[in-house]
Amino acid sequence: MRIGIPKEIKDNENRVGMTPAGVSELVRHGHEVYVQHTAGVNSGFTDEMYVEAGASILPSIEETYGLADMIIKVKEPIGIEYPLVRPGQLVFTYFHFACDRALTEAMLKSGGVCLAYETVQLADGSLPLLVPMSEVAGRLGMLNGAYYLQKTKGGKGKLACGVPGVKPIKVLVLGGGIVGQAAARVAAGLGATVVVADVSLPRLRELSLTMPANVSTLYSNRHNIEHELPDTDVVIGSVLVPGDKAPHLVTRSMLGLMEPGSVLVDVAIDQGGCFETSHPTTHSDPVYVLDGIVHYAVANIPGAVPHTSTSALTNATLRYALALADKGWRKACEDDPALALGLNIVEGKVTYKAVAGVFGMEYSPI
Repeated sequence: MRIGIPKEIKDNENRVGMTPAGVSELVRHGHEVYVQHTAGVNSGFTDEMYVEAGASILPSIEETYGLADMIIKVKEPIGIEYPLVRPGQLVFTYFHFACDRALTEAMLKSGGVCLAYETVQLADGSLPLLVPMSEVAGRLGMLNGAYYLQKTKGGKGKLACGVPGVKPIKVLVLGGGIVGQAAARVAAGLGATVVVADVSLPRLRELSLTMPANVSTLYSNRHNIEHELPDTDVVIGSVLVPGDKAPHLVTRSMLGLMEPGSVLVDVAIDQGGCFETSHPTTHSDPVYVLDGIVHYAVANIPGAVPHTSTSALTNATLRYALALADKGWRKACEDDPALALGLNIVEGKVTYKAVAGVFGMEYSPI
C-alpha cells in the first residue's frame, strides 16, 4: 500500500502522523511511505531521518495526498485539504466530527473512508488511540491552568502550590477519565487541593484509592458543581462521550458563582466543549476572558509538546496502521471490531451513530 504522511497545517500543530521508527516498520512490511517535506521537523524528525527509515520525500501536500492510498495524520483535514481527499482513499486521523458540520459534509462529499482515532474502542470501553493524547492534554492542561492564574496573564494572581502560611489553589476536575486523572495528578503534584467529579461510582472508588491524599472525589451533578465553584481557582473540563458532543457542565450563569480571574481549561473542546461559554482557541491566541473568567480552550493542546506527543501517538497507532496497510481497511475492520468502530464516514455514508444523530443525518451501519 502507498501511505502518505502530510505536514499538519492547523494553527501551531507541530505533531506529525508517524515517527521515523513507525515508518521503518511500515516499509519493513513492504509498503511505500511518502512523507511531505519538513512534515516532521517541528517534532524533531528531519527529512533525512525519514529517508533513512525508507520513506520518499515529496515537496507538496497535493502530491502526498495524490499518491497515497492511505493518509496518516494527527488532526482532521482543514478547508484547503478537503478537495485533496478522493473517493475510496482512507484517512486515518483524529476527526471529532460531532462538533464540525462543515468537515462532516466535506468528507461525505469526498467519497473517502474516514477512520477516526477517537472512536476506536476496545470491548472494555477504553479508547486506545485517544489515551496517549489524553494523558498529554490532561497534564499540559493543568500546567496551563496554573500558568494563567498569574495576574499578568489575567488570573487571580495565585501560585498553585502556595507558600508556608498561604494556602495552595483549589482545582476542580470534571471527569475522572484519562484526561481527568492526568490533570488531577499534576495538580496534586503542584500541591493544589484537588476535587475530581464523575458520575461513575466505580471510577470514584478507584480514584479514592489511587490518588494522592490531597485529591478528593465528588459525585458529579449540577448541585455539587455549583457548590464547589465559589472557592475554585481552576476548573479542568475533561468529560468525553465517544464520538458525540460533550455535555455543558458549567453554564454561563454559573460563571457568576466564581471569583474573577478564575481559569476554565476546556480539554473537551475538540468535542464541542463542556463549558457553555467555550469556543475553540489556538496556541497563538489561547485565552479569552468572559464575565471575568479566563477561558483556555486550545483544540490541539498536545501540539505544544510535539516530540513527546508524536512518539506517544505512534506507539498507539502503529499496530492499527500496519493492520490497515497489510489487509486493507475492509478486512482489517472485519477482523478487529475495535478498529471497525473507528469508521465514521465510508464512501459518502455516515457510519457512526452519534455523528449521524448530532446532525440529523442518515445512519448507515457497517
